[in-house]
Amino acid sequence: MRQLIVNADDFGLTGAVSSGILDAHRDGIVTSTTIMANGGAFDAAVAMRRLVPRLGVGVHLNLTEGVPVSPAIRIPSLVDGNGRLHLSPGRLLRAIATRQLNLADVETELRGQIAKVVRAGVSPTHLDGHKHVHVLPGVSDIVIRLAQEFSIPSVRCPRELPFSLPTSLGKVKQYAVGGVVFGFATAFQQKLARAGLFTPAHFFGLSQTGFLHTESMLDILGRLPDGVSELMCHPGYVDADLHRMGTRLLNQRQIEIQALTAPAVRKLVTDRGIQLVSYGRPGRRPCQAATGSDGLKAAV
Repeated sequence: MRQLIVNADDFGLTGAVSSGILDAHRDGIVTSTTIMANGGAFDAAVAMRRLVPRLGVGVHLNLTEGVPVSPAIRIPSLVDGNGRLHLSPGRLLRAIATRQLNLADVETELRGQIAKVVRAGVSPTHLDGHKHVHVLPGVSDIVIRLAQEFSIPSVRCPRELPFSLPTSLGKVKQYAVGGVVFGFATAFQQKLARAGLFTPAHFFGLSQTGFLHTESMLDILGRLPDGVSELMCHPGYVDADLHRMGTRLLNQRQIEIQALTAPAVRKLVTDRGIQLVSYGRPGRRPCQAATGSDGLKAAV
C-alpha cells in the first residue's frame, strides 16, 4: 500500500501564503501543514485552520529568521542587535561547533514556539524545521525532548534519495543542500527510532524545492514506493509581505498550487491507488517508529 502525506510548509508566514495552502488543501492533494509560531500571519492562520478541520497541523520550528517568540534577552546567542533571528543553517552549525551558540537558548525558543501553537488551540500532529534546522547536531536532541514533553508523536526526517540527477545549476545547488541534509537526517533517523517517535519511511521534495511543478510532481507520484511517504511543498500566493522577506520562493509558490491542484496529479493519485493521509488523521496512524536506515513501513 502506498500512503502519502503532502505537507505544506510555512503556514502563517504571510496571509497570502496561508490562503494558498488552504486552496491547495481544499482543491488539491495537500493533507498537512506546519505553522510558524513566529510568522507574521500566525493569528490569521490559526483562524483559517478552523475552516478546514481535516487539515493536519504541525509546528514549523524556526531558528533562522523573523522575530522570536521569546524575549531577546532570554536567547542572546540566537538574535542580532535588533533582537531578530538571523543565523542561516550554515552559521547555526558553525556556531554550535565552536560553542558560540548556547543550546539552552535554542531550547527556550523552540519550547516557546510549540507552546504558543498549543495555547492557540492547535494540537500539533508533528514537528519539522524551517530550512531543516531540526536535524542539526544538538538541535535534534532538543527537538526530540520537546516532542516527548508535548506528547507530539511524529517528527519529519528529511532523508531524501533523489530519483534523478540535476539538470541545471540551480538544481545542482539544491541537490547539494539535499546531500548535506541527508547526512544529518540519517543520524537523526536513528535518534527518532531510539526515542520511539514516528516518521515516514520515504521523503520527497527537498531536491525539488524551488523547482516543484506539475511534471516533477507526476514523476514523484509515478515512482512513489510502497509504504508511507512525505512530500514537502511550499504552496502560496505572493503578497507584499512575502516580497519584503527576500525569500527566493515567490512565484514558485503559485506554480506549486497549480501542480497540487492539477487534474493530472489528482488522477495519478487515484490511478495508482495512493492513499492521501496526514500525520494526524483520526482513526489511522500513517507512520510507525523508524526501523534503522530503511525507515518505516506503512501501518493501517
